[in-house]
Amino acid sequence: MAFIRKVLPEDNQALATVIRSVLIELGVPKVGTAYADPEVDNMFATYDRARNAYFVVEKEGKILGGAGIAPLAGEDPSICELQKMYFSPASRGLGLGKQMMDTCLAFAKENNYSLCYLETLPYMKAAQKLYLKSGFDYIDGPMGNTGHTSCNVWLTKSLL
Repeated sequence: MAFIRKVLPEDNQALATVIRSVLIELGVPKVGTAYADPEVDNMFATYDRARNAYFVVEKEGKILGGAGIAPLAGEDPSICELQKMYFSPASRGLGLGKQMMDTCLAFAKENNYSLCYLETLPYMKAAQKLYLKSGFDYIDGPMGNTGHTSCNVWLTKSLL
């Protein structure tokens, strides 16, 4: 059985492998996306601070994916970003995306964020379906300073 928990230092390598392999599978550009983010190699340290959390899906000792919440760089401190939500093919279709979304949004609310932002790519249709079902709405342009210049679909959700 798969379960969701906070990232641990020993998850870093497996998590980086899952994230980058999913991005390659989806044909995501290596520049201007999470693929090039240096924090992908040390997710524990990246999220080991106040008002940040990264959660992983683990099944039988294997990391299948994850997602995180952190303040949106360059924006008001009340705005968070849903970050690096990726799942290996073996974990898809099991309802884990919804469970992960619920976990991340609950953390965001507990940490007094009033708005959650995310960005994605147009062809990531399954992800967008989950985002819309979770109450996100499309917006016309990017927010903050994520550095993800290749991501050109933006959504927000009020947490109030």
